[in-house]
Amino acid sequence: QIQLVESGGGLVQAGGSLRLSCVASGHTFNTHAMAWFRQVPGKERELVAAISWSGGSTRESDSVEGRFTISRDNAKNTVYLDMNSLKPEDTAVYYCAADSSGVLIEYLDSNAMDYWGKGTLVTVSS
Repeated sequence: QIQLVESGGGLVQAGGSLRLSCVASGHTFNTHAMAWFRQVPGKERELVAAISWSGGSTRESDSVEGRFTISRDNAKNTVYLDMNSLKPEDTAVYYCAADSSGVLIEYLDSNAMDYWGKGTLVTVSS
């Protein structure tokens, strides 16, 4: 198994930028796709962005496409989420997740992920 630790959350003004980082440790040998999810109280956890093991394939949700970018540095076992032009509706707890079964990123959802971080809070003020 692996452990995922997110960092980079905080309070930012609307229109600002923030970078989230997720560092994986433990047995990462068979880790494949990685993803970022977010959740607001009372709402289901939703996929924000996903990236393949190689980093060659990515997907972003419609709500963040063009503003958020997911990337990874396998040498550092780290996945990033660069968030730009932040809006108040982006406020949520952001979770890093990893898949160990080789599911294609097109099919990833919260139920497909095998490992989860504890989350980092992002608050965007008006």
